[in-house]
Amino acid sequence: MPIHTVTKRYNQFLLPFLFFFILQIASAQKKPLRLFLIGNSFSQNATHYLPELSKEGGHELIIGRAELGGCSLQRHWEHAAAAEANPEDEKGKPYKDKSLKMLLSEGTWDVITLQQYSKISTDLSTYEPYATKLYEYVHKLQPNARIVFQQTWAYRSDSNDFGQLTEGGEAKSEQEMWEKSRTAYRTTAASLHTVVIPTGDAFWQMSSNPKWAYHKDKNFDFKNPPPATLPDQTHSLHVGYSLNKDKLGFDSHHASPAGCYLGALVWYSFLFQESPVKLTFVPEKVPADFAKQLRKTAWATVKKDLKASAH
Repeated sequence: MPIHTVTKRYNQFLLPFLFFFILQIASAQKKPLRLFLIGNSFSQNATHYLPELSKEGGHELIIGRAELGGCSLQRHWEHAAAAEANPEDEKGKPYKDKSLKMLLSEGTWDVITLQQYSKISTDLSTYEPYATKLYEYVHKLQPNARIVFQQTWAYRSDSNDFGQLTEGGEAKSEQEMWEKSRTAYRTTAASLHTVVIPTGDAFWQMSSNPKWAYHKDKNFDFKNPPPATLPDQTHSLHVGYSLNKDKLGFDSHHASPAGCYLGALVWYSFLFQESPVKLTFVPEKVPADFAKQLRKTAWATVKKDLKASAH
């Protein structure tokens, strides 16, 4: 399906949903926002600094989590289905010996997020029927919650995993992974009359900006790296290269402190419908000028969705 067609369909649902969402948040602004995440390490990354930002912005935030490393929509659903079939089945209680139903029943949640496993996020066929099953299951348990999707981000431009994603969603570059996963998320969200938190869009806005993008160190010998030495990774939103007992490790998937900061800024902008540009909290390892650009990009990305929905 062409991206412009997906965007048009997505925007048909975006404006009324966000308008209602804003009214709900505004009416409850003196109450804590209760946020529940059904995800994996990417949801952990994206919300790592959200408590600090929320506190500075004057918003009380309570976060609940049902997260498993590398977990897909299918796997989350299969755990939930196992618990429904037999509450004593260990498969149904993978979240520290609790089921999704048990966790969701621990309170009333305002916003609940879903996301796909990044390695299959480019393949639309992997989302269904599990996205719909999870959405309907969660809605039944928490009928007043806003259920949305987090749009996960593409891997770093120098990742070795491009071309090795699932056949139906194979991507050969960071841009292609962003484009295909974006289409899959928005197609799925539109079919369920909901929206996405555009974390992946914000990552790509930074990665496609010549001034702020990460560029692989051309002066570093990656085949024979010097002992206890790292390449220049300025502006990397991903963990990238790290040292473990003087050995060079590489993670092109997960977010670095800067990427975690960007993710949290996007979530802050989306959840509270306000700019994070004037917030002063910055993670220790993120340079001030880069942090400033990340704040601007996060707000511009969320605002773009709002503006597009008006047309």
